[in-house]
Amino acid sequence: MTDEPQTAEQLMRSRFRAFRDGDAAWLLRTWHPSTRPATLDLDDSPVWRGLQIVDTVGGRIDDTDGIVEFRATYRIDGGVGILHERSRFVRENGRWYYVDGDIRDT
Repeated sequence: MTDEPQTAEQLMRSRFRAFRDGDAAWLLRTWHPSTRPATLDLDDSPVWRGLQIVDTVGGRIDDTDGIVEFRATYRIDGGVGILHERSRFVRENGRWYYVDGDIRDT
């Protein structure tokens, strides 16, 4: 990824692409240091297929925090699944970071 996301939703979309493409470096770079894992192994990840933004709260260019609720579809072991999460983001020093999220029942 080369362009710095300007909103929490843009960061969410870029992180989905990174998960889809196996770009662990981008995921770690955009993960807030307070919750970021030391490493990230994507070898056993599902095949990510699509992203639907369900809701956003804040997360605009001038905000310092935001929430993005999404549904991401994936394939794994011949089946199809949906990850439904309400994710929290913060903006520090002009950069957006993923903090954490709550998984929702779908």
